[in-house]
Amino acid sequence: MCRLFGLSSSPLRTFATFWLLDAPDSLSAQSHREPDGTGLGFFAPDGTPEVHKAPMAAYEDRAFAQEARQVESATFIAHIRFASTGGLDVRNTHPFEQQGRLLAHNGVIEGLDELDRRLGDDLSLVHGDTDSERFFALVTRETAANGGDVSAGIAAAARWTAGNLPLYALNIILVTPGELWALRYPATHELYVLRRPAGGHHGSRHLDHTGSHGRMRVHSPGLGDRPAVVVASEPMDEHPHWRLMEPGELLHVDAHLHTTSRLVLPDPPAHPLTLADLRPTAAASQRTG
Repeated sequence: MCRLFGLSSSPLRTFATFWLLDAPDSLSAQSHREPDGTGLGFFAPDGTPEVHKAPMAAYEDRAFAQEARQVESATFIAHIRFASTGGLDVRNTHPFEQQGRLLAHNGVIEGLDELDRRLGDDLSLVHGDTDSERFFALVTRETAANGGDVSAGIAAAARWTAGNLPLYALNIILVTPGELWALRYPATHELYVLRRPAGGHHGSRHLDHTGSHGRMRVHSPGLGDRPAVVVASEPMDEHPHWRLMEPGELLHVDAHLHTTSRLVLPDPPAHPLTLADLRPTAAASQRTG
């Protein structure tokens, strides 16, 4: 299963170090389970999006997997990919960038011909082969149709997708230079949020998150004295306040770290998919083990 991670310390910029495939027990064995790419997105001081990504298995480039990437931003997004749609190519590796926004996705959407017809001229936003980038283009289209309201754009795109396309899962994180959004839909995959006070649960610790399967590690000394909001596919430390998002819940973290949540998809998908319905490669990409 792909791994998602998002962090906001907005409006303050924070230094953070990411290891996107950090498996102290057996890097090679771990990466064979998540073999298709890693990506990290953040923003320069002027708001320009920057993306570091590679469409490769860690066992094919151990140095890349072990390299620590220290970057500074108010918002971050990271993704470890197990491909369900699209080949191993940098253009198919998350996160994707459109109009100064970055998005990463975990799940499977089918019926892409119909989605392409829905996009029309906005299909020009898509440069790869994935369902994820196509859904992002729909979000971009609907955001523009709603006067630049990203929350409304995500909700409209997700509702159309849920009502018209075969769908297994649609977990996304989207970031701008100062804001973060996360959607969990339906209940297929978990997505957690943590409102982390300065110093964390103990009040005096920097942030040091590590996924339980050793796939991703994030370290930030600066968050020892400032708050943050974290979204991840799994709880990444012992903090007791990790909250599992509700199916259909859209979370928004604004430029001042205020969070709001609302249920934008109360009903199940009109055309739900199970693992048995998916192509073998897509099914393998969605298994948690």
